[in-house]
Amino acid sequence: MATIRVLLVDDNGEMLTDLRDELSAEFEIAGTADSGEEAIREVLRLDPDVIVLDITMPVMNGLQVASSLRDMHRRTKILFLTIHVTKRRLASDLALAIREVSVGRNFLSPSLHK
Repeated sequence: MATIRVLLVDDNGEMLTDLRDELSAEFEIAGTADSGEEAIREVLRLDPDVIVLDITMPVMNGLQVASSLRDMHRRTKILFLTIHVTKRRLASDLALAIREVSVGRNFLSPSLHK
């Protein structure tokens, strides 16, 4: 099976580092971005399989980025990351979520089912 190429997007540099550290053993980290505008540029440049996208960012939030990418008919799958998923769940959920969305399935963290 081909390696899944992932773009990480978060306006928090520490979170980007944590995400990269958590995912780099299993996935190819195609790049990172720290704003919505940069995320769009990087998707166009890198054509990743999956974008892990923070919802809450200033200027252009994750929902606006997703809408723009959909309007451009990009093949990149979108996985929203929210502060409501605890770091403890991040380790157990994120790799599974990336695998699921990369093949067109939806994923919702069990921690949000409450």
